Amino acid sequence: MMDVSKLQAILENDGIVFLSYGGFLTQSLIVGMTEALEKETETAAINMKTANNIYTIFIELSQNMMTYSLSPEEGEQRSDANGLILVGKQQDDSYYLLSQNVMGLEGKEKLEKKLQGILETDLAGIKKLYREARRSGKDTHSKGGGIGFYEIAKRCQSIEFDFKPLNNDKFTFKFKANI
Repeated sequence: MMDVSKLQAILENDGIVFLSYGGFLTQSLIVGMTEALEKETETAAINMKTANNIYTIFIELSQNMMTYSLSPEEGEQRSDANGLILVGKQQDDSYYLLSQNVMGLEGKEKLEKKLQGILETDLAGIKKLYREARRSGKDTHSKGGGIGFYEIAKRCQSIEFDFKPLNNDKFTFKFKANI
């Protein structure tokens, strides 16, 4: 029989889970999950600003997983991106999005630097960096954790991240946005 105690612990500690998915990611799957989130936020009567923040962060995290996912076995970029994403409501009525995927050393180093910089910057500074990146065109469509993480940071109360080594050149990247 399946042990669901870990899922129960998440629900007890973190509140309600609106959406959880682990596996291969495609653009059409992301669209379908975004539609499911829209229905869930309508049913839960979540205000429009919070709902829009949830959708935007969900899409940014999904795109990040599609860009950076590596095969845990071979360590090669995948055309069939794989990841885990979870959207939920905490007991204090705030919301969160969690994502997890495997990435290589080069992606980890770029992303860790970018995210550490975001943690050290206030909201006004993040908005300024976002505007500068938009105007310059730098990092807007590149692999490097560019403008998308500024977008996420603008829309949430806090972010948390962690890189756990799988070996010398592969890491499990975990990210949490608290709205």
